[in-house]
Parts: sequence; C-alpha cells; structure tokens
Amino acid sequence: MEFSKILNKSEFLKANLVQLLAAEGEELDLLYEKATEVKLANIGNKVYYRGLIEYSNICAKNCFYCGLRCGNTTISRYTLKDEEVVEAAGIAFEKNFGSLVIQSGERSDRKFIQKIADLLKQIRDLSEGKLRVTLSMGEQTEETYQLWRESGAQRYLLRIETSNPELYHKIHPNDELHSYENRLLSLELLRKTGYQVGTGVMIGLPFQTLEDLATDLLFIKNHDIDMVGMGPYVENENTPLYEFRHLLLPKEKRLELSIKMVAILRLLMPKINMAATTAMQTLHPKGREMALKVGANVIMPNLTPLKYRDGYLLYDNKPNIHEETESSLQRLKKSIEDAGCELALGDWGDSQHFSERVSKDF
Repeated sequence: MEFSKILNKSEFLKANLVQLLAAEGEELDLLYEKATEVKLANIGNKVYYRGLIEYSNICAKNCFYCGLRCGNTTISRYTLKDEEVVEAAGIAFEKNFGSLVIQSGERSDRKFIQKIADLLKQIRDLSEGKLRVTLSMGEQTEETYQLWRESGAQRYLLRIETSNPELYHKIHPNDELHSYENRLLSLELLRKTGYQVGTGVMIGLPFQTLEDLATDLLFIKNHDIDMVGMGPYVENENTPLYEFRHLLLPKEKRLELSIKMVAILRLLMPKINMAATTAMQTLHPKGREMALKVGANVIMPNLTPLKYRDGYLLYDNKPNIHEETESSLQRLKKSIEDAGCELALGDWGDSQHFSERVSKDF
C-alpha cells in the first residue's frame, strides 16, 4: 500500500504502524506533515504548562531501568516538606500555569497516602480550586485513588512502560510487587474513579522491536487513554538494565523513534493530550520542540526546589537540574515559540478526548 494512503486511513493495522515507525526521508516528512495537520485541526496550536513537583524519591519498587529503584544505594533519599510543596504550587498559581503535576516514587503506606490527601487539600485551598492537579504515584488501591480524587486531584499518570508482558517482565523483577496484571488493573481503577487517565511507554528499550512499539500505540488507543507521557529510554548506570546498553539504538535514533511515536499517536488519537518530555531534551537540546511540532501539546516546567533535583534522576544526564525557575520559564517560552506554537496560560488544558469520552457515558 502506498505510504500516503496509509497516512490517510481512518483505522491503522499493526502492520501499517510498523511501516510508519520505519519511515525515512520523504515518507518521514509526510508523516510529520500529516501529524501536524491533524493536531492543528483537532486541538489547535496551544501548549499547556504543567508545573512539575518531584515530591519524593523514596520508592518501594525495584524496577531495572529506574534510578529511584529501592535497590539503588548511591542516592540520598528525600521528601519535600509541606511548606515546600505549597510554595511550589503557589508559584504555579502566581504564574498562571493552570495545572500541576506531583510525582513521586511508589509508596502505598497509610502515612504517605494521607499526606498526599492533605497536600491536595492545601493546594485546592491555596488556589481556590483553580489549579488542576495531576498525580503520578504508581499503583494504589481503588480507595486511595478515590481519596485523592476527592481531595483535589483530577488527573493521574500511570505509565505502562511497555504493553508487551514478556518485555515488561524483562525490565522488572518477577514478583507480585511488579505485576503486569496489577498495572493494567490500576489503569482500570483510575478510569472507574473518574480521573483523566494517562499512561505512556519507554521507546528504544533493550530487547524492544518496532512491533512492540506498534502494539504500544494500539494499547493506548484501545484503552481509550486521555493523556500520554512517553519518551526515549535513557540509561542509568546504577540500574541492572545498564548492562544491556550495547543493545541500544544510537541516541539520535531513539529520539527519532520517540518523535515518530508522538506523530503516529496524534494520527490515532487526535484529541488526547501529549507531553513533550524531558527525556527527549536529554537526547537532543531541541528534542521537546521536535515533539511539539508534530503532535505534543504539554510541557512541564520543573518547580522542585533546586536542592532536591539531583536526587530525582530516573536516568543519567537529566538536563537543567540546576536552572532557576525564572530563567527556565523564559527558555521554555522561547522553545514553544520556536516550535511555532502558542503558550496557553490561565487554562486547565483538559484533554478534549476525556471530555468527549465522559459525555458518551451519560
């Protein structure tokens, strides 16, 4: 089938997606052009800020790819004080961001659960309910998700990392705490408890194929996901997966695959929210701008106090961890403009896909 015909299909078979992921030269240019066209026609040219607060690097999980894994003894563990979280949220409110993301290592102890609920209420009071809050804190019970929802969270990001169960077990310990089935159940519970549901995958993992990535795209579509944060796998030398770095694609190829994934997913799901992730910038200074041009519409300025940022290193060479907030915001605004996009302040930037999905349920 001609490449241009594939681009204009309303439904994509897995084989079509593999062909799109393998695109080069003129075909790749056509893919990007079509993705940009679909983006502008469906969600416009706006880019939304999500002020990022990296709350704690304490994690109960021991995932083989992550620098926060509990087995990593080379980092100092931290948890932000309440006043530090509230101050960071205040910056987002004053700067008219519209939204926050609070992420953390995975914990499910009672003290942690209640602390997050309390902080959500403080943020709601501080902003008079005008700040949307996304949480990214891993697998929890339905009761915990419900508590956090009632306390002020509207969105939740739970990355599946890979939809291939075999590959999932290669990059996680083989025990109940790292169950692929539990990950899927958590996504279902998030939908049940009323969140805008987000997920995402790593791109360019050792052992990963184009067929795996095509399946990831179909997984996201078939699970009717509202928002996506995905990006290139970037290795961390203090993780078991680092042993397999010789299997990795070159950095520029991992980045290119990531940009292709953003573009193709925009074709598959025209009205979802997608982040231009920091991992993209790690592999190329203009990585996030590339993603914005072809489909992404969310970017996350880091509001974590500077003294903690080098403790939240999921991967090596994370950029801008010592950059002050004000200079970071000036640089991000220019990046958005350089990508030909418009910064949308004072707007929640809710997923249009979510709004339409919910309306169908009534």
